[in-house]
Amino acid sequence: MEWYLPPIWAAVIGTAVAMYVVLDGFDLGIGILFPFTRSESERDQMMRSIAPFWDGNETWLVLGGAGLLVAFPRAYAVIMPAFYLPVIVMLLALVFRGIAFEFRTVSHSKTWWNVAFAAGSTLAAFAQGVILGGLIQGVPVRDGGYAGGSFHWATPFALLCGLALVAGYGLLGATWLVMKTQGPVAERARWQAKMLLLAVLAFMAVVSLWTPLAEERIATRWFSLPNFYFLWPVPVVTALVAFACWRWIEQRRDTPPFLAAIALFLLGYIGLVISNFPFLVPPSLTVWDTAAAPASQIFMLFGTLLLLPFVLGYVVFIYWLFRGKVHEGESYH
Repeated sequence: MEWYLPPIWAAVIGTAVAMYVVLDGFDLGIGILFPFTRSESERDQMMRSIAPFWDGNETWLVLGGAGLLVAFPRAYAVIMPAFYLPVIVMLLALVFRGIAFEFRTVSHSKTWWNVAFAAGSTLAAFAQGVILGGLIQGVPVRDGGYAGGSFHWATPFALLCGLALVAGYGLLGATWLVMKTQGPVAERARWQAKMLLLAVLAFMAVVSLWTPLAEERIATRWFSLPNFYFLWPVPVVTALVAFACWRWIEQRRDTPPFLAAIALFLLGYIGLVISNFPFLVPPSLTVWDTAAAPASQIFMLFGTLLLLPFVLGYVVFIYWLFRGKVHEGESYH
């Protein structure tokens, strides 16, 4: 087996997951913040701020899931039965959220569609965090197959990660509203962003302490020498970015807080990669253990690398086309 193919595919899937978390994260965050608005006009303004983007953002989730199935079928065969329930909850929540988004605009009464949109967004975010937490704490594998029960994922750490991701998506949503809206929605979002930033930092601190204490392999990765000399900038830069995000919110800047929130997510993502790579199914199966046949990986890689620039180009074009702020009762200008 060509040793370089699994890391390349891991990078492709990792990029897709990062793009999904950042791009779909802020519109899930809008749904998480939905119950804290005061009027339908404010909710309409929030919905218009994400209307051109939300459905395209979920393309990256499809790419990540399909890429895992094609490039790492053994990992897919272990991960899916290990997380059937949270995966089903996530998918159903995304379905109800999408239905609510479309039907809310044509319904005479928006109340129940608002509930479905907010609940779907929150449940999808929570389920994704639970899946992440379950993977970090490890999946039992025996003879190449999943060896745990239906609720092996249901641990305090996984539930904590679920709450952390809800707070993180809320932060992305709040800073997005600061950047894209004006009036009461933007003013409330500034306060929400500050509170959610504190919550995210608290969750990051707890997870950063919990994982090395619970998992010896993670503690060895971060605190053994000479690794520590190379990895200490990650938490330091994270602290500096969080401080900058707070200052920019205080200074009433529009775009920088959103960029800082994205940077916080990416730094946390880098920390997770450092803690777990090359394990795709911690703590036993690496990217090489779970890789498909080289011919399959090469065949699919050509198609993926051919289409990826078009997808990225579409994303850049849409975000450039619908730049600017959304005012109450108005569209883009």
